[in-house]
Amino acid sequence: MPLYLDDDQTVLQDTIRDFVAEHAPVSHMRALRDADDATGFSRDLWKQFAEMGFTGILIGEDQGGLGLGHVEAGVVLEEIGRNLSPSPFLSTAVAAVEALKGTAQAERWFPGIIAGETVAALAIDEGAKHRDTVAMTAERSGNGFKLTGAKRFVTHGHTADLIIVAARTGGSADDKDGITLFAVPKDAAGLTANAERLADSSLAARLEFEGVEVDADAVIGEVDAGRTPLDRLLRAGRTGASAELLGVGGGAMDMTIGYMKERKQFGTLIGSFQALQHRAAHLYSEMEVARAAVLKAQQLLDQGSDRADEAVSVAKAMTALATTLSVQEGVQMHGGIGMTDEYDIGFYMKRARVLAEMFGDANFHADRLAVAAGY
Repeated sequence: MPLYLDDDQTVLQDTIRDFVAEHAPVSHMRALRDADDATGFSRDLWKQFAEMGFTGILIGEDQGGLGLGHVEAGVVLEEIGRNLSPSPFLSTAVAAVEALKGTAQAERWFPGIIAGETVAALAIDEGAKHRDTVAMTAERSGNGFKLTGAKRFVTHGHTADLIIVAARTGGSADDKDGITLFAVPKDAAGLTANAERLADSSLAARLEFEGVEVDADAVIGEVDAGRTPLDRLLRAGRTGASAELLGVGGGAMDMTIGYMKERKQFGTLIGSFQALQHRAAHLYSEMEVARAAVLKAQQLLDQGSDRADEAVSVAKAMTALATTLSVQEGVQMHGGIGMTDEYDIGFYMKRARVLAEMFGDANFHADRLAVAAGY
């Protein structure tokens, strides 16, 4: 395998790989599903993540975190994806942390995130697909605001301690400007959450805000200038989801290659069939190209480059396509048993489908890149 990580990052990779494989393998996810667990993840495991320091991976050392970057966060997310581990790491330790950085809200919420006591949810999307539209309103009320509207597909939205909400304080639904980001506590009056199972058995909530009142201190950043922290959140979330997709695709590929080395047909290992070897080689190539795209996006984010936004869209689109190929080839090469619940390969396909949609699918990001290029 090509070397993409430095020595410290490789040590981190070895640590998180062993930890997740031991404490949150696919069987962990299957057990939560079979028990119809209402939370959707293990809070005990989240506390263990905190004890290992992972929850503060993107938080500066001066605030009690590890002070690492998106490359390191991606190392953790890849192992979460490889094991299909239900975890609030992406929404909380990556996307929410990036949105809160440099704001007054960081001091309030970072200690809980670092301690593994706080879980964050991202109330961004309002429709069936991820779009930039924000129609939910935030009207001035006393010394604060009154939030009215609905959000959809809010992962962990029914159990989160902190909900980051994008609402409109000016302009119309499709305007880039006029957005304000709010940090809303879970017990806010007028907020209701209805959790639903997604294709991969994870839980996402429909949130209804019926005149939810928050004070001015709930604003993340500046009023009408929420696009800046929202863009930070989205770049981090998209890059993190891409890293997790790499893990899902890599896990499915490893499982499929292993099966090809064991399964015999007509007395011959199917891995010796040239047609399947060609398909496996093609899959490996696609996954490695996607991996390079993700690493580039992570590095540019860590550098604060103005080219990061474009690289993030490339990474999200490419990992969605490569991992879709991986899980489809996995199910096909497993044959009929690949369609059964007994084998884990189907879980990889379902998780890939959800992650591919999260923060914008391949078509969304291809269009975004085309528009940015003047097409």
